[in-house]
Amino acid sequence: MRLLIAVLLGFSVSAFAQPREQQQAETDRATDHGNKEKAKQVGDEAKRATKNAALTGKVKSALAADVGLKTVTIDVDSSEGAVTLKGRVDSEDTKRRAEATARKVGGVSSVRNDLQVKVAK
Repeated sequence: MRLLIAVLLGFSVSAFAQPREQQQAETDRATDHGNKEKAKQVGDEAKRATKNAALTGKVKSALAADVGLKTVTIDVDSSEGAVTLKGRVDSEDTKRRAEATARKVGGVSSVRNDLQVKVAK
């Protein structure tokens, strides 16, 4: 009788073990897939950030290379080709010149010119 119970228990344990193993395997696959998706998202975000930083650097370099803009402090931000210029400049001409310079940089798709012209006292 004990042998029969042990055999029956052995079968029942192995019968339940297989679905748990399958469930764990499915969970592992889902986790692995989720981790891959998350890693891809993080990688994509890193690529975008690198591209944005590179474009910002190119625009800043172009502004610094322009003799008429060398002494002006202009903040540059970029996001996927869209560049924003911020700061204070001495004249409307300088404001337009900064925008035109930024537009000429490769990779710039649009320029938002938020430069403010200082009011003469």
